[in-house]
Amino acid sequence: MASAELRDELDCSICLSLYTDPVSLRCGHFFCRSCIVSALDAQEAAGGYSCPDCRAQYPERPALEKNRKLRNIVERFSSAQPEMEETRIFCTYCTKSPAPAVRSCLQCETSMCHKHLAAHNKSVNHNLIEPTLTFKSQKCSTHNELLKYYCPIDDACICVSCWVAGDHKGHDVELLDVASEKRKEKLRKCLDDLNPQKAEIQTRVQNLQDHKRKIQESASDKRKNISKIFMDIKKQLEMAEKKALNEVSRQEEKIVSQISHLIKTLEIQEEQLSRKVRHVEEMCGVTDPIRLLQESDITECSHGGEEDTGGDGGEVSSEEDLDEVLISLTLHRSMRDIVTNVTSELGVHVPDILLDVDTANRWVKISEDLKTATRSEEKQERPESSGRFVTFSQVLSRCGLSSGRHYWEVEWNQIGRCDIGLSYPSIEREGHKSDIRENYKSWCLVLYNGGYKVWHNSEELPLSVKPTCPTLGVFLDYEAGRLSFYELCDPIRHLHTFTASFTEPLHVALYVNDGASVTIRS
Repeated sequence: MASAELRDELDCSICLSLYTDPVSLRCGHFFCRSCIVSALDAQEAAGGYSCPDCRAQYPERPALEKNRKLRNIVERFSSAQPEMEETRIFCTYCTKSPAPAVRSCLQCETSMCHKHLAAHNKSVNHNLIEPTLTFKSQKCSTHNELLKYYCPIDDACICVSCWVAGDHKGHDVELLDVASEKRKEKLRKCLDDLNPQKAEIQTRVQNLQDHKRKIQESASDKRKNISKIFMDIKKQLEMAEKKALNEVSRQEEKIVSQISHLIKTLEIQEEQLSRKVRHVEEMCGVTDPIRLLQESDITECSHGGEEDTGGDGGEVSSEEDLDEVLISLTLHRSMRDIVTNVTSELGVHVPDILLDVDTANRWVKISEDLKTATRSEEKQERPESSGRFVTFSQVLSRCGLSSGRHYWEVEWNQIGRCDIGLSYPSIEREGHKSDIRENYKSWCLVLYNGGYKVWHNSEELPLSVKPTCPTLGVFLDYEAGRLSFYELCDPIRHLHTFTASFTEPLHVALYVNDGASVTIRS
């Protein structure tokens, strides 16, 4: 009752609920801030203001004063009455000041506070349960009697009449408490099974979250690294541009200087010739024969000072043009250095892979630059070699890779079938096991018009992707035991990764058939 009376004092007279952000007027009455603001807004149209409780008049809109103490009291009361606030089940008999119910009586279908419960228990011996508003769920819908038994056959809670004369007559029934305990025992056993499963899932979720966090951290680091690499590339490109422009300027300055010198020399010769022309013209106009004949002989006209102009008569040779090759080489060297620096930053080596003719099957044609293997229609004339493949049209590279991270590319002519991969040098050269698909010493990707397959030690794994471009990238991380294949479409697509513990140097291995041709692009 005390809590109910306190509750009455903490209710706003406008919304009849606990104060929310309580404020007061000068008359001393309290209201929720939103409630009194709405009331004053409504009064504003009438031209006057008054307290909703005592009707005290205010000539102007009254100021609202916060009351922190009352707000704290309301918050403490709410936290001390969680059940009442959550269930909102009150005593049936406390009509003036509702008090929270502590028990409900099934027979009387009422809920009672502590005070009324004590009086109720003195007069009758009824079934009491936790406070509820749904009494019908506790009674039989057919006989309107209390449910007292459980029928396992029909999985139903029943009353006495259902068991004695109703649909459950003759069934083996159990008391609700007994049946409830049995059900709880089953639930406990179920929990024994579920809790480990739950714990396992929680562990997996935690592991995935940890992995997710690591991936995000790794991606963040990669982004920073890539940004740094591109900043370095920009600086190197600026330096490369400066070198190339400087080379053009150097050549321009040299050739222009030579041309300027020639122009100056020719201008001097022109001036000398002009003076001589004027003197000859003057002599042509002389009428005195003695004077003319006594003048030194000026009829021997010079045809230019070839010695002064280098013997070319002042012409500029083609060798004095801009050296396009030198400019291109300057650019090429700068670009090569940039690529070298980037691959060094990434920790990836780009090997210069050359094919070993001494291992090539006689039906495999090797290009002069040792980069291309083609299935030939004519047998190649080659000397005997213990390392030559006999049974299959295959070839190995000259050098093996025994450490580090390496990347190279291959290009297929999209004819026939080819296998690209890596192999130990100890692979057999003759017989079934010499096929790079059929032994544990080699790993390969098979390319054909229908798609891709990967092979190792006679085990085949078809890939679900279809070929979209003829160029593929191969990446080897020897220490990590990873061999990966990528299709260099846009965007680049990962095809497959082999994992193994490599024990020998790995040589590039190629198989070509039915007109196939493969070129290694380092």
